Amino acid sequence: MPARSPWRSSVPAACRAGAVALAALVLALAPSSSVGAAPSDQPGGTSGVLDSRALDRLQQRAAEVQEDLRAQQEDVVAAREAQAEARRAVEEAQALLADAQGELAVHQRQVATYAAAVYRDRGALTPLTLMLTGSDPGDVLAGLGFLEAVDAHAAEIISVAETFRRAALDEAARARAALDEASARAAEVDARVAELESAADAVTAELDEALAVVDGQLAALQREQVAVNERTAANWRAYVDQLRAAGIAVPPAADLRAPQLTLPDRLVPVGSAAGGAQPGAAQLPGQPSSLLVLPAETVAAVTAAMDALGKPYAPGTAGPDAWDCATLVQSVYGRSGIPLPGTQGELFAVTSPVDPADVLPGDLVFLGAGESGLGHVGIALDPGTMLAADGRAGAVVVRKLPGDQVLGIGRPSLPQRPAVDVPGPAGGALRTECGNTVYPASYDGARAWGGYPNGLIPPSAMCPLGIGGHALRCDAAAAYRAMSAAYAAQFGAPLCITDSYRTYASQVRLFGEKPSLAAVPGTSDHGWGLAVDLCGGIQTFGTPQYAWMVANAGRFGFLHPTWADPGNGREEPWHWEYAGT
Repeated sequence: MPARSPWRSSVPAACRAGAVALAALVLALAPSSSVGAAPSDQPGGTSGVLDSRALDRLQQRAAEVQEDLRAQQEDVVAAREAQAEARRAVEEAQALLADAQGELAVHQRQVATYAAAVYRDRGALTPLTLMLTGSDPGDVLAGLGFLEAVDAHAAEIISVAETFRRAALDEAARARAALDEASARAAEVDARVAELESAADAVTAELDEALAVVDGQLAALQREQVAVNERTAANWRAYVDQLRAAGIAVPPAADLRAPQLTLPDRLVPVGSAAGGAQPGAAQLPGQPSSLLVLPAETVAAVTAAMDALGKPYAPGTAGPDAWDCATLVQSVYGRSGIPLPGTQGELFAVTSPVDPADVLPGDLVFLGAGESGLGHVGIALDPGTMLAADGRAGAVVVRKLPGDQVLGIGRPSLPQRPAVDVPGPAGGALRTECGNTVYPASYDGARAWGGYPNGLIPPSAMCPLGIGGHALRCDAAAAYRAMSAAYAAQFGAPLCITDSYRTYASQVRLFGEKPSLAAVPGTSDHGWGLAVDLCGGIQTFGTPQYAWMVANAGRFGFLHPTWADPGNGREEPWHWEYAGT
């Protein structure tokens, strides 16, 4: 516990600008504190690694392999279909040949039976035997005619059957040649795919190696971030305790809006950088320093924000298990009695501005850079530190306030101003939300959340589901665990799961096994840590388990995508995706 409150001023009265020199919460520690416990420039400390050229080059190589695999996918399917068709043709030709050979055999047996009968009737019947045994020349001539007719008919039958047999042989040979050609083509395509898969394996190995380094650094920085969060919260509690110990009944915001006119007993104004008194704050004079007094609503809001430290960041969520930057601000101030809008743009538009030099704890800090326009909102803790649900950190964290990115400071305890225009992207720049670039769905290298590529998310950036090695993005994991508990209450057992986050390497393997069904590596929904494949009855349309998911999954932010519904060409009852609540 620091010996001196971070919210005290060495100036006894606010008669000049900058009367309260605020020390950073996380820096108001004993000199022996670890340097690593100071907030990083980029929460989670990942920006230097994620934005490295080496990782970008590896990702580009992966993207090239993905594109080649995508191009080969149609050839693979076509070649294998042609091979299957050729096999069917060979089977049909072999069946036809078997029929022809059977028919020839029947006729040959009939001729043999005729010959055997003649043999039993005194031997072979020839023109000579007819002449020697015949008593009447007419009978001999008749016998010779019959013999010629029988021999001609037998020869005709056998000739036709043999013709059919030879035609069947020719068809079988042609079918076999077509199968050989199709098999050769399939083998050639398979060889090309094998080469691409080998290249994918190689780049995957390099990516995994780089990712292991990122993960190690991220895990260490996350431990440091936890320390920062805990020390910051402890310092804030110490400040609140000092207010209580000083006998200060923290006034409502309305009582501090005109400090130059009136203030509660014992309090004096806080000086403004432009001269005069700052609205929305006061101080208790003292020696050797004065104690900053904030509105009750601001104290309650910042206290609530401290309670959210460490919770996952997720776009479009509004607590209590996950937040985005604007909904966190809206929630903590809303609970304290100050209603605010729920997007960073709306907050910027209506929050009353103050001079950046006058920033106080609880003020809103609006960040932006270059042509991207407004890109973040957080809660100031002092002139150099902010608390925010940060897209790059993937969590609610305490971080350094980048002074060169400050677009404005707003004070929620003051009446809202008429809405003003919000700085937006210009010159084709991508929009930024809560510090994270928002890529369009068609972007071919999208780092959808946390700055990570598909299938290349460090394990430390996700949360386990408590089942085997399954993991999802932390907000999705929390929602999944809640959904599984509700499912267990109905069916007596938790959700059965077969697949969750799918690494780039596993996507490569699955594509090699099922090129006509699996997504091209680096494009799978599973690669964002936001999709699960379920079992235990859910994998079949119409079961009670599947019906329960249809009726209840939405309550937990999960949905069954329309492409996987019955009749849409790719039916996957087992596949569910987290879309937030």
